[in-house]
Amino acid sequence: MIFAIDVGNTNIVFGGVGDSGTVFSSRINTDHDKTEDEYAVIFKTLIDIRGENIASFTGAIISSVVPQLNDVLKKAVSSIIDCEPLIVGPGIKTGLNIRIDNPSTLGSDIVVGCVAACAAFPKPLIVIDMGTATTLVHVDKDGIYRGGIIVPGVMVALRSLSSNAALLQQISLEAPKKTIGTNTADCMRSGVVFGNAAMIDGLIDRMCEEIDREPTIVATGGLAPKIISNCRHKIIIDNDLLLKGLKIIYDKNVSDE
Repeated sequence: MIFAIDVGNTNIVFGGVGDSGTVFSSRINTDHDKTEDEYAVIFKTLIDIRGENIASFTGAIISSVVPQLNDVLKKAVSSIIDCEPLIVGPGIKTGLNIRIDNPSTLGSDIVVGCVAACAAFPKPLIVIDMGTATTLVHVDKDGIYRGGIIVPGVMVALRSLSSNAALLQQISLEAPKKTIGTNTADCMRSGVVFGNAAMIDGLIDRMCEEIDREPTIVATGGLAPKIISNCRHKIIIDNDLLLKGLKIIYDKNVSDE
């Protein structure tokens, strides 16, 4: 089993992943101010809570879109697991053929998600990741990454609406019973939940016009279950997609050593 960490702008998702899949996973807030010791304590505590043994980890790998945390997290992991974590980035073999204007600008989270989706589902693919930003990306029938779409994430848009409109309060993120709300909270819920679902459906329609056959659509991210369940397209939700992708990339690089 390896220790896999996906570092996003809002959350850090980490867990143990073995050959048969994800053994456990946890989600914490991304905190730029925490030290390596503080992250080490969090990791060890949650591993213990999940009933796992630190000694069962044979390696570690990190995907991060927050570069300033990379060294902190590497040291945190090394202090509890006797290994040097791999970092997804230049020099790491992923097996994903990237055909965009500047492949070096593609986020490691997108790469990892596409690697996992290619391994688990029929191609072509549309892979959706709902985090700080919502991304929809396309891998063609030959496994080539062709590009995608980036829009503001659900919570980013909701916080912006609440903070810039004095009479619009923060709300819980759940679908209302009807599309047409009869109070402010339900009107906002409808806009956020159904609006994002409709946006994703519409973007998928536009992407499919440029894809030569029916794609498999896969979604991941902390907010995916709340939004995707209201979409009209058939979309597979895989909450552990990135952790699975990290295991694939880890194996590819360790086996080639």
